[in-house]
Amino acid sequence: MMPIKHLDITVIGDEELVNALRLAGISKNYMIKGDHDVPENVRKALTELLAEPDVGIVVMLEDYAQYVEDLVTQVRKGRGITPVIVEVPSKFGTKYPDIREYYRALIRESIGFEVEI
Repeated sequence: MMPIKHLDITVIGDEELVNALRLAGISKNYMIKGDHDVPENVRKALTELLAEPDVGIVVMLEDYAQYVEDLVTQVRKGRGITPVIVEVPSKFGTKYPDIREYYRALIRESIGFEVEI
């Protein structure tokens, strides 16, 4: 029997998202403040998280995904199953016309079968 490996859930987001998920128990986070160096800070945070073997899920604001599209594509097309990168909407809404279909497709791609939501 294989031992179960415990993986961390992490978050890359603005102050509101990070604080909300910290209240939910997520301790590893990268809070992106200000507007000046956002693309560089998001890229640096994701690069650091991808280098860590204990990261299983990265929750990231979908507004920030545009800055690291190449890294996200590389992770999703890679042969490994972790980390799973989940984009969550900001308080201003989402860019996806059908957010339920986005999450359904992400789950199907990540675990290989359909899950009814």
